[in-house]
Amino acid sequence: MNAKRILLIVPLILGAVLIQSYFWVPSYETQARGNPQRLFKFIEASIGDAKILNPILHADTASGRIVDLVFDGLLDYDENLVLRPALAVAWAVSEYVYLLPNPDVRLPGGGTADAANIAAVVSAALATGQWSDLRESVSDVEVMAPMRHVEHIVDSSNDTGRIDDVVLQMPAQVRLSLDRVRPDIGARLRSVLGEDYFRTPQYLQWVVEANGVDSQRLQSHLSEMLPLIQHNPLIVFQLRRGVRFHDGHEFDAGDVKFTYDAIMDPKNLSPRTSDFEPVKAVNVVDRYTVEVVYKRLFSPAVNAWTMGILPEHLLNRSAQELEIERRGLSAVTREAFGLRDSEFNRAPVGTGSFAFVEWQSDEVIQLRANERYWDGAPQFENYYFRILPDPLTQEVEFRTGAIDIYRPEPHQIARYKQESAYQSFSGLGRNYTYIGYNNRKPLFSDPQVRKALSMAINIDDIIHYVLYGEGEAITGPYPKTTPWYDHDIAALGYDPDTALRLLQEAGWQHNADGWLEKDGREFEFNLITNNGNLVRKAVLTIAQDAWRKIGIKCTTQVFEWAVFLKDFINPGAFDAVILGWSMGADADLYQLWHSSESGFGQLNFVGYNNADADNLIERIRREYDTDEQQRLAHRLHRQIAEDQPYTFLYAKSATTVLDKKIAMRNAVGQFVSIPPTKSGDTFYYFNRWRKLEHALQ
Repeated sequence: MNAKRILLIVPLILGAVLIQSYFWVPSYETQARGNPQRLFKFIEASIGDAKILNPILHADTASGRIVDLVFDGLLDYDENLVLRPALAVAWAVSEYVYLLPNPDVRLPGGGTADAANIAAVVSAALATGQWSDLRESVSDVEVMAPMRHVEHIVDSSNDTGRIDDVVLQMPAQVRLSLDRVRPDIGARLRSVLGEDYFRTPQYLQWVVEANGVDSQRLQSHLSEMLPLIQHNPLIVFQLRRGVRFHDGHEFDAGDVKFTYDAIMDPKNLSPRTSDFEPVKAVNVVDRYTVEVVYKRLFSPAVNAWTMGILPEHLLNRSAQELEIERRGLSAVTREAFGLRDSEFNRAPVGTGSFAFVEWQSDEVIQLRANERYWDGAPQFENYYFRILPDPLTQEVEFRTGAIDIYRPEPHQIARYKQESAYQSFSGLGRNYTYIGYNNRKPLFSDPQVRKALSMAINIDDIIHYVLYGEGEAITGPYPKTTPWYDHDIAALGYDPDTALRLLQEAGWQHNADGWLEKDGREFEFNLITNNGNLVRKAVLTIAQDAWRKIGIKCTTQVFEWAVFLKDFINPGAFDAVILGWSMGADADLYQLWHSSESGFGQLNFVGYNNADADNLIERIRREYDTDEQQRLAHRLHRQIAEDQPYTFLYAKSATTVLDKKIAMRNAVGQFVSIPPTKSGDTFYYFNRWRKLEHALQ
C-alpha cells in the first residue's frame, strides 16, 4: 500500500515542480528572472584564449580584445575612423628642418655654404617673397651651436648584433621651424641654395671617433647619419589631467615616455618597434606635456599613438627588481628579465574603461567597470571573456542567453538576420583570409610556383559554397573598403591548366605515380590552420583537393590556437598556413610585409622579401600627401599581387549578432537601439550598452 502511494505521489510532486519551475527558471527571453545582476554583465566568447595582456607585446586577436578595454592610447578613432582625443586632449604636428653646411661648395650669391650664409640666403628668400607660399609656414630661421653627437651602427655581418658607436662633431647647422610638415621643402631649397649645395660633402671631417668600424662600413652609413636636409617632424601632446590607472596612481607624461622606451628595449621583443623606430626622442616637457621628435618623415606617426599606455610605476626597473626578488629568480634570469617575463601580463593595470579582475586559463577572463573612467563609467558592471573553442557550443550558449554576442558562420547569417529576437550588424569590414607560403623554403621561393598554387584553387566556389555568398574575392594586401586597395588589378582566376604549365616551366613533371616531381623530390608540403574556425577547415580541404588534381601532395593539420602560434607561426616553422588579417585604416603595411619584420614573433612570418616592395613601403611611410600615398599603395598592391607570397582568398562579410535586449544609453539618458557605425566597429559605443529586461519596441 505504501509503495503504491509513493508511486502515485512522487510523479505528482515532480510534475508540480516542473510546472511551477516554468515561472522561475530563466530562459533566453527572461534571463534576469531570479538573477537581476545578469542585466549588468556582458558575456562574450572566443575560440581561443588570450596570450599576453600587454598593449606593446600582444599580437593576437583575443589578447587585443581585452587590451582595448583595459588600456587607453593617447588618441583613439571615432565612429568615422577620424582620430579623436583620449589620454591626450590635444595634439599639434609641426616640423624642424635642419640644413647641414657643405663648406666645399659655394651658394648662388658666391658665399661658402656655411651655416651663417645658408641662414642669410633662406631668410632673404622668405623676406623677398621668393617663397611666398612658405612665408606663413616658416616661423623661425636660426643657426644652431656646434655639438657633439653619438650615432650607433649595428653590425649585421654576423649574428652577434654588436652595436658600434660613432662620435660626430656636428658643425653649426641651420634650423627652420615650420608650423606643419613640408615634405617638399628639399625641392624648394634647390632654387635658393643651388644645385652645388647638394653635392656629397666630405663627411669624414666631422667624424671624431669610430672605433671598431671599418672605413667602408662607416662610409656607407655617413650619408644616413649626416643628411644635408634632415626632416624632424614633431608632435606635441597635451595630456588629460586627473586620469588614474586602475590602482589609483595618476597618469602623466612619464608613463608616455616609459611606454616608448619599453617598446624600443630589445629585451621586450615588441612587435610595435617598427612604428616607433623613427622616433628620435620623447621629451617630457612637463607633467602633462609630451614632445615626440622624429628623425625623418613618417606619415603614420600620429596613428601609432592609439596604442595603449603602460604604467611606469608598476613596470620600471625598480618595480622589476622587486618582482625578481619576490619570485626568487636566478641571476641568469635576472639579467635577461624584461616585460615579457613580468606577471603584469596576466594581471594588467591600465587606464581603460574596464579593470582586470581575474584570468582562469582556457576558461574565462573577467573585467569590472572602471567607475572613475575619464569618459564616464560603462553601463555594464562586469565583462566576461569566455573560452569556447567549439563554434556549435558558442551558438547554443548564445541562443540560451549564456553569452550575449555571436559571430555566425556564413550559412547561418541569413537565418539570424530574419530572427526577431536578435539584432545584427554586417559589413565587408577591413579583413581578409589567405593561404600564406613560407617564402624562406626552396619549395615556395619561386613566385611562379606560388602563382600556380593560387591559380589551382577555385576561389569563386569557396565564396559561393563555403561562405554562402557572404564575401568577396580579393587580389592583394589592403582591405577592399580602403582607398589603398587597387580595384583595377585583375584576379588570377581559376585556371588549373595554366597552373600546371607554370609548374612544368619551373621544372616539375609528373612521375609514374601521378605526382609532380623535380630533382627526385615530389612536390609535397603540409598546410595548417587553427582549430575552431569551420570556414578555414573547409578551405583546408578544398585547397588540398585542388592541388591533388594537378599532382601536388598536400597533408593538412589543425592545431589549438595556443600551440598553433607558439610552435608554428611565431618561429616560422611551417610550410603553408591558412590565416586572416583584421587591418587598420591607413596605408602603412610595414609590420606585415617589410623584410625586416620576418623574425621570431613578428608579423611577416611568411618571410616575404622583395627590395622593390620594401622601398615602396618605406616611401609610403614618408609621404604625407594622401593622393601620392594612394598611388604608391596601388603600386605596392600590384607588386605583392605579382609575387603572390599569399594566395589572397576573400574578404568575408563580418556579421555580429546581439541579444535584442541590449540597447545603448544616449546623451539624455534614454535607451535607444545601437546604431551602426561608418567604420563598421560594432563595439564603438560599448561603454553605453546595457541589457534591458525587455527588448525595445
